[in-house]
Amino acid sequence: MIPEINYWAVAVATLSTMIVGAIWYTPKVFGNAWMRLAKVSPGSGASAVGPILVTLVVSFITSWVLAGAIWIAYAFYGGSFLVAALLTGVLLWAGLTAARFITHDAFEGRPPALTVMNCAHELVTIVVLCFVIGIWPPAG
Repeated sequence: MIPEINYWAVAVATLSTMIVGAIWYTPKVFGNAWMRLAKVSPGSGASAVGPILVTLVVSFITSWVLAGAIWIAYAFYGGSFLVAALLTGVLLWAGLTAARFITHDAFEGRPPALTVMNCAHELVTIVVLCFVIGIWPPAG
């Protein structure tokens, strides 16, 4: 079984991750708290172009993989494509993303508040991404 993927939805979902990140890490939202907890200095002189390009590529891969997983879940369970998208995204976030963040952050001794903030960011990102994919299913 080869998943049917709407690449326009994947492209828009990829861009949605960049928008969520731009809002989330704005100083007036969580940016200042994140910098303090992550021990990141503002204006350290390093260019953000490289990390932004990496984020764009990784966000595309995430969107593409989720679109495939969503289609497989939908094909197996049926029902609403949007509900399949949201449930698949939240379950994969909990079982993969959040679980891995919590494990790594515990071993690295990161502040629990940073772990919660990063996990919450990823949850919001995944939900928005899955919403975009879920409202724009493949044509086939």
